[in-house]
Amino acid sequence: MADVKLTAETRTEFGKGAARRIRRDSKVPAVVYGHGADPVHITLPGHELNLALRTPNVLLTLDIEGKSQLAIPKAVQRDAIKGFLEHVDLLLVNRGEKVNVEVYVHTEGELAPGAFLLEHVLSTLNVEAEATHIPESVTVSIAGLSAGDSILAKDIPLPEGTTLATDEDAVVLQILAAQAEEAPADAEAEATEA
Repeated sequence: MADVKLTAETRTEFGKGAARRIRRDSKVPAVVYGHGADPVHITLPGHELNLALRTPNVLLTLDIEGKSQLAIPKAVQRDAIKGFLEHVDLLLVNRGEKVNVEVYVHTEGELAPGAFLLEHVLSTLNVEAEATHIPESVTVSIAGLSAGDSILAKDIPLPEGTTLATDEDAVVLQILAAQAEEAPADAEAEATEA
């Protein structure tokens, strides 16, 4: 799991105009909350934050006015067209504290020979893990599976110290038989018979 250190500045200006000025300076407005403390409004360096957020469930070490705090991203708002960061909500965490996060499900292996389709019913799993040991993703083998097979949440191996927070009987992956299209000549023959 990635641990990224960022220097944050507290902010006292709020609203659209202030947020635009912050973004113009290549920074991102953010808010840090959790553990019953009052929310703290901060600005973060835009480029470094953007790089950090490429890692799922990244652990951020924030230096806020000389005080070091751990946080994980809870909500990230991006511009719909240009994709730049507009605002980030961060949740304070402590070392050893368990947090609920979503991790991506990756597959490995090949399906059984034949015309089969793999359907990702769930692309992420909700898990509970220690804040400093959050897995980036989980991997499950689909080798040799064929139509009608499915993988449930409880069938996916989780790293040590990570527990499932999703319903264990939830279908995560299922294998479907590919449907062949009917030949156009057969369709015309059936239409004339009717």
